[in-house]
Amino acid sequence: MSEYLFEMRNIVKEFSGVRALNGVSLAVRPGECVGLCGENGAGKSTLMKVLSGVYPYGSFEGEILWEGQPLKAYSVRDSEKAGIVIIHQELMLVPQLSVAENIFLGNEITKPGGRMDYDAMYRQADALLARLKLKGVNVAAPVMNYGGGYQQLFEIAKALAKNARLLILDEPSSSLTSSEIDVLLSIIEDLKREGVACVYISHKLEEVAKVCDTVTVIRDGEHVATKPMAELNTDGIIAMMVGREIKNLYPRSEHAIGEVIFEARHVTCWDITNTSRKRVDDVSFELRKGEILGVAGLVGAGRTELVSAIFGAYAGKSTAELFMDGKPIKVKTPEQAIRAGLSLVPEDRKRQGIVPMLGVGDNITLATLQHYSHGGHIDKNAELATVDREIKRLRVKTASPALAIAGLSGGNQQKAVLTKMLLPAPKVLILDEPTRGVDVGSKYDIYQLMFELAAKGVSIIMVSSELSEVLGVSDRVLVIGEGHLRGDFVNKDLTQERVLAAAIDAKPQAA
Repeated sequence: MSEYLFEMRNIVKEFSGVRALNGVSLAVRPGECVGLCGENGAGKSTLMKVLSGVYPYGSFEGEILWEGQPLKAYSVRDSEKAGIVIIHQELMLVPQLSVAENIFLGNEITKPGGRMDYDAMYRQADALLARLKLKGVNVAAPVMNYGGGYQQLFEIAKALAKNARLLILDEPSSSLTSSEIDVLLSIIEDLKREGVACVYISHKLEEVAKVCDTVTVIRDGEHVATKPMAELNTDGIIAMMVGREIKNLYPRSEHAIGEVIFEARHVTCWDITNTSRKRVDDVSFELRKGEILGVAGLVGAGRTELVSAIFGAYAGKSTAELFMDGKPIKVKTPEQAIRAGLSLVPEDRKRQGIVPMLGVGDNITLATLQHYSHGGHIDKNAELATVDREIKRLRVKTASPALAIAGLSGGNQQKAVLTKMLLPAPKVLILDEPTRGVDVGSKYDIYQLMFELAAKGVSIIMVSSELSEVLGVSDRVLVIGEGHLRGDFVNKDLTQERVLAAAIDAKPQAA
């Protein structure tokens, strides 16, 4: 009998002759949590799709053993029968269905004759949520009534309803608050004690260090190392991931900060569904040439609404007075914003940043197509020259500029969106959660680019939920709380505690 619950041995997976996985191995014991780490595009998701049956047996080389016996999964259902369940980064819940209906979706409990046995599903859903220490949930209510933290745990309950013995969690905390992350990690510890094995995929290495017993690192489709977490620290994991040592994740460089270049006065946004409520209430601020302005605050504070309104992209009613170089500018649409010298990299790149089925190159030039248009025709040679230059400059990993951007990893999609919004040569670049779901190496590249742009006089507004990131790159920090400006601090000896205190405190604070 094998000591491992499952083993993947020398997995090779190719797409159109391009080798995405080249002899990767992975093994997990019962009750063990293995951290699977690697940069965007390293092959983590491909490996998990092989394991979970998305890529069926026969479409890859190598072997998968389950309790020492060959596992031949031709579909996701086959792998789930064995006890392998994957929880994807994008939650697979139906918002309008009840919590119980979602938990048993595709695995319904029925009465004789095929009718749904709701009483049994409600009882078992309650029991599963109690196992996850979730109290006060109405399992008959629609999932959309509950926030992201609850929904992540509903996904785990759904996996447990399928008698999961191996739980694969792909970036499970990307949309969770710090308190919700603590709850998630404690639940994983409980599941480990019950003998459930886990594969934990995350770019947040502090979470990997907390919950994982072993770490496997892959780079460019190849197995780099597998080591006990007790022998590693986060710097060691980063070095294995990127193939080089990154001593300082925030490569700060001195850059001159000039006169005020942009000003936003009295920015106000009303809630889309409840127009009597203000999501942003009379916020004003200035931005100087070459300055990196961090925007911090708790979830739901109004940060995204603030920058969306400035860019003319807020879906509800908003008002603002905007000035560029001391002159008023009219911004009601993103097109007007770009013409005025503003660019925005949105928080949700999948819904707002890319056209998934268009090629990488076509996505990159979307905001500047008029530059290549002559007499009603697109100068494809000039467009392709720009695309090739930008792909090299931001190190976007793609087999071809013609490849659909949906086929790229999250970090490479983000780089493509970033270069798209830099092509109009903005005076002010707005970055909303620029490194969410992005690996450490790509984060470093993005920070380095930000400092290079600031040195050239580009002004940057960066919204981020990671306080370490805000303090690591910003010259000045705005703190937003419940739609109000709660603090405006010069980033000198500024601490996370002081920023959090301002976010919670209703009294505005100055540096």
